[in-house]
Amino acid sequence: MHAAFVQSLAVAHQQATAPLPGPAFCALADALLQVLFPERADRHLSSPAAVAAALKQLQATLAELLRAVLEVSAAEQIAATCMAGLPLLRDLLLRDAAAIVAADPAAQGSAEVISTYPGFYAIALHRFAHALYQRQVPRVPRLLSEYAHARTGIDIHPGARIGPSFCIDHGTGIVVGETAVIGAYVKIFQGVTLGALSVAKHMANTKRHPTIEDHTVIYAGATILGGSTVVGSHSIIGGNVWLTESVPSHSRVYHRAQIHVTRSEDPTADIVFSI
Repeated sequence: MHAAFVQSLAVAHQQATAPLPGPAFCALADALLQVLFPERADRHLSSPAAVAAALKQLQATLAELLRAVLEVSAAEQIAATCMAGLPLLRDLLLRDAAAIVAADPAAQGSAEVISTYPGFYAIALHRFAHALYQRQVPRVPRLLSEYAHARTGIDIHPGARIGPSFCIDHGTGIVVGETAVIGAYVKIFQGVTLGALSVAKHMANTKRHPTIEDHTVIYAGATILGGSTVVGSHSIIGGNVWLTESVPSHSRVYHRAQIHVTRSEDPTADIVFSI
């Protein structure tokens, strides 16, 4: 092996930031959800004392892990603040679960949604990651969002601001950008993108992604782009719509496709695709 190449790698390793305990952070997020929602737990806690002990251990573990990216005092303070916010987090997630149950005829109740639905899981990890993002914790929020992305196919940047009673139906292929703002009682189907018109680096500190106001439904495959794009409340965005400009409240935006159906008596005339 070329000596210069080996030397350059050695320097890179010496200058690299501290390793991030990724698996441990992901395990902590899952453990937190198991405490907040017994529906997800392998075993149930038997008493208030057991719950208190589990929460205390989670706080200590979070503080320890955050020391990989923060000073000790900051890690402990943020861990304590995050744990103090758990009642609000659980309330928000219960409202999300209720919104999914109300919107999905196939849902058999909150217990099923909480324990099995990928949309609920992605929202739960996002809300935890967003709490860390708001406190300017480096690297970890994106780690958690990518963990949820890998497990669910739902890609929500931890910076996105999402209101209560958020419903993701199916979810696969959803992308929500960093500066997106989503109001209350919004429902999004699979394949939706809330993205940016431009990804130029100099726009990093500007609003690049759309705002979706309350009680809006966005159907499968719709793409909504731009930081100045606002979808007004109580709007419906149809499937496969490409939208780069604002629409007022109570709008109905549809993509009108042209489908041609032909019939042939001769099967040899059929068009056969091999994919």
